[in-house]
Formats: sequence, structure tokens, C-alpha cells
Amino acid sequence: MHKTSFYEQTSKNKRYSQILIILVFCVLVVFSYVIGRVFSPGSTLLFLIFGTLFSVGYIWYTYYNSDKIALSSVSAYPAEGPQFQQLRNVVEEMAIAGGMPSPRVYVMPSPDLNAFAAGRDPEHSVVCVTEGLIKTLNRQELQAVIAHELTHIRNYDIRFVTLVAAMVGLVSIVSQMFLRSLWWGSLTGGRQSRSRGGGNLAFLVLGVLLAVLAPFIVKLVQLAISRRREYMADAGGVELTRYPQGLVSALRKIKSGYSGGPKTRGNAAVAPLFIEDPIKNRLMSLFNTHPPIDERIKILESM
Repeated sequence: MHKTSFYEQTSKNKRYSQILIILVFCVLVVFSYVIGRVFSPGSTLLFLIFGTLFSVGYIWYTYYNSDKIALSSVSAYPAEGPQFQQLRNVVEEMAIAGGMPSPRVYVMPSPDLNAFAAGRDPEHSVVCVTEGLIKTLNRQELQAVIAHELTHIRNYDIRFVTLVAAMVGLVSIVSQMFLRSLWWGSLTGGRQSRSRGGGNLAFLVLGVLLAVLAPFIVKLVQLAISRRREYMADAGGVELTRYPQGLVSALRKIKSGYSGGPKTRGNAAVAPLFIEDPIKNRLMSLFNTHPPIDERIKILESM
């Protein structure tokens, strides 16, 4: 098996982040141009400029507020008080072991067994765990889960996954706005619009195709970036704890504690941030954002 250093993985993630930003940005710019040609050919340049500025602003805002957005999506609260002292201690211990700043610690009001890390870099990162995870795992298992999440931070996985979640979300929003505007246009003055835009049928078809295919493209992107990152984070967690069995035991409890329903609050856009997919689709496992827990356990037990 080919071995990859953590420094190489970090460099790859930074490079992939840049490529992804450029790729999705180009898609958004093309989409803006197509929308302009469909609705107002004379104002195509205006649509293009607006779409470009909006995309830059959205990506910039999401990048600098990724931790706040992720925490807000699950209604998390700070891990303050004596009941969370062990959790804070574990996070600090694993941060020291990883040679990184200790992230802020939050708790998610959910009985599910899950956790995630978010933030644009190690200096601006957070770790969030569910109430169910705190109640169910022992200290060694909790250490393993926290080490897994801190590895995501060390490898800049959370920056990469957060940017993906933000940008694919923007593509989905633009797609829905475009399709809904076409529908409303067909109800209010659609005949007049078609008479004006008869020469832009090709752009109309292209716009509809982009809008319809966007969700599938988004899902494929999420799948492509998520599964490998989980395997690497598992290995990094073992590097920090020096105890593979801790993560094996934690993953087994997480698997047995999952009832098949999306109990953890959140949405598909932030699902790749979690240690286990909170919106698992058992009927369509090929479209899950995480590799099977059994496969992860098998690899860990071979270490």
C-alpha cells in the first residue's frame, strides 16, 4: 500500500481547494452568462458582472465564517460548565499531541453519536460533538474521535470540505432560482418572453440542463472528496492516540447507535464534515459521503 505523509496530504488539499474554487467559480460565471442570454440578451454583460461579484462575495463570506455557519446549522452551543470538563481536557490533550492550537469546543443537542470539525484553518477551528456521543463513549473512545477530527484540521480537510459545501450549495441555489423563474415566467407573460427569446433557445436548453444536472454534479463532487479524507483522518487519529482499538470501539458504538434516520440536525451540504454521515441512505449506499464503517474498522484493525 502506498504511504502518504501528512505534509504531502496537506499540500494536496490546499492545491485541490484552489482547483475546486476555480472550477466552481467558472461554472457559476457560465451559468450567470446563460441566465442573462435567456432572460435579457441585451443585459448579458450586466448579469455576468453581477454573477461574478456575487460568487466572489459569497465564497469569501463563507470561507471566513465557515465555523459559524456549520455550528448554526446544527444549533450547537459552547461546551461550558463542569459537565463538559472531560471533553475540553481531551480536546486540549489531542491538540498538544498534534502540535496545533486547541480548537473551540461545542456540543450539538442530539441523541445521535456523531462529531465534526469546522473552520478555515487550525487557528480558527472548532470541534463539535453530540450530547449522545458524550454520554455513550468512554474516555479512550472519545479521545479517538477527537483525534480523528483534529486530523481533519491538521490536513486542512475542513477547509476543503467547507468550501465544497459552500460552493455546491451556491450552485444548487442558482439552479433552483433559474428553474423557478422559468416556471413563474410561463405563468406570467411566458408567451411574450418566448417571443422575445426565440433566438436564445439553445441557451434556454443549456440553462435547464445545467440547473437539472447541478444536484448530481454536486453529489459526485462531495463523494469524490469525502471518502478518502475519512480514511486519512482515521489513520491520523491513530497516530495521535497510538491506540487503533480506541477508534475501532468508537466506530462500532457509532454504528450500533445509528437507527437509520437522520437524527442529527443538519443538511446534505454539511454531511461530509461529520465522522459518520448523518443522512445515510441505506438503499443507495453508493451515494453516501462516507465509506462503510465496517471497511474503516477492517483497515484500523490491520494497523
